[in-house]
Amino acid sequence: MSSGLVDAPASEPGAQPRRRRRWLRWVLAISVAVVLLVVGVAVGVLAKLNGNIKHEDVTPDDLGATRPPKVAGTAMNVLVVGSDQRDGKNAKYGHSIAGERTDTIMLMHVSSKRDNAMVVSFPRDSLVQLPACRATGAFPGQRAHVGMINESFNSGGIGCTWKTIEHLTHIRIDHFVKVDFTGFKGIVNALGGVEVCLPQRVDDKKALLHLSAGRQMLNGEQALGYVRARYSFGDGSDIGRIQRQQMFIASMVKQVMSGETLTDPAKLFGLLDAATKAVTTDRDLTTGVMKDLATSLQGLNAGKIRFITTPWHYSLTQPGRVEWTQPQANRLFQIVAKDQSVEGVKGGQAKVGRSKIQVELRNGTWRGGLGTQVAAFLEQRGYHVTKIGDTARKPYAKTTVLYGPNGETRVPTLTGDLLGASLRKLPAARTNQLVLVIGDDWKGLKELRPDDSEAIKGFDATHDSCAT
Repeated sequence: MSSGLVDAPASEPGAQPRRRRRWLRWVLAISVAVVLLVVGVAVGVLAKLNGNIKHEDVTPDDLGATRPPKVAGTAMNVLVVGSDQRDGKNAKYGHSIAGERTDTIMLMHVSSKRDNAMVVSFPRDSLVQLPACRATGAFPGQRAHVGMINESFNSGGIGCTWKTIEHLTHIRIDHFVKVDFTGFKGIVNALGGVEVCLPQRVDDKKALLHLSAGRQMLNGEQALGYVRARYSFGDGSDIGRIQRQQMFIASMVKQVMSGETLTDPAKLFGLLDAATKAVTTDRDLTTGVMKDLATSLQGLNAGKIRFITTPWHYSLTQPGRVEWTQPQANRLFQIVAKDQSVEGVKGGQAKVGRSKIQVELRNGTWRGGLGTQVAAFLEQRGYHVTKIGDTARKPYAKTTVLYGPNGETRVPTLTGDLLGASLRKLPAARTNQLVLVIGDDWKGLKELRPDDSEAIKGFDATHDSCAT
């Protein structure tokens, strides 16, 4: 929070009135609550807001007798899922199908000292060992088997998803938050829109999305299309969508914590009302718990909130699925479980981080699908792929990295991952984006070192998609 908010002079001389101190505490509480629940759940200050939040029971029987121990007693781990419900108010976003699915699964970790937070994303297409879950209500239950991670929500609801993430990561989860399409739109509209930056124009009929290139504010409907769209951005993969969702949330967090929302009472109440209506939580995650946590997080800033995707690679046994890269994935989970910080992890690299580099791919060979394949490898390591296309002429003999003056500092990072590439500087270029032209001499990427920890560092909430 800006110091101007805290240090502003009172309207009358002397000590601040008690009601002003209470108001400031709530202002601080609200900003951190939005971060805590990733897509905007806020702390209620009135009985009306308390009544907005819906609750769902998750019982000890749902989670099983054997759960990970709580290693860091005062840290908090919150499971966050996006509900892909296609009936009722959400029917226009696809076929009207009863029930719910989830394409978004994240774990929000808040440190014991309340001085940093991490948001870990689990790719929807992850092929994992799923645990057995009991049948409950409308859910048939889940047998233990190898399958996609989001099957657990279809088979056993949020309780089974909770059990699955604990089983896979050995991280003790404290609470859950579920957000649906309509609620997400309401939060964005209550903020007055959220800023994004697009490298090119987007027209996606499936996502009901039509946007021009460049920096712009998205309203709720546009924002929903933006975070849901898959095939109209980058390489069309789920990993690219996860990166885009993370950057959108980072932009939302920055906007809330900038003070523009917090100093406008009408806008603040609108945000609180929309956010509390948008979520379903476990019964133990009350507004009182949120308030106490948020009050203890007054010193947290956007630079201490990191977004990380579980390290992954494409499956060799089931094409189109992904598997988690080891030992990097387990190392990340241990850091979270033990309430350690990724800040101290040495990556052995003093170059610009991969997560801050945008790459356009051009296939200069006759090998169909090579651009998409290379894009997947780059995204696996944390790069942002903005576009895939072909060169004007084929074949292109040599693999080449094209860059302008603003992108020169990013070149060593990319070339350090490639098994050979020529360099070509374009003095007239005004972007810091890199262009990788895949030539006939393409040899692939260097093998990822077991101690390469940059994949588990991610990026913080100050990330600017236009700046990268």
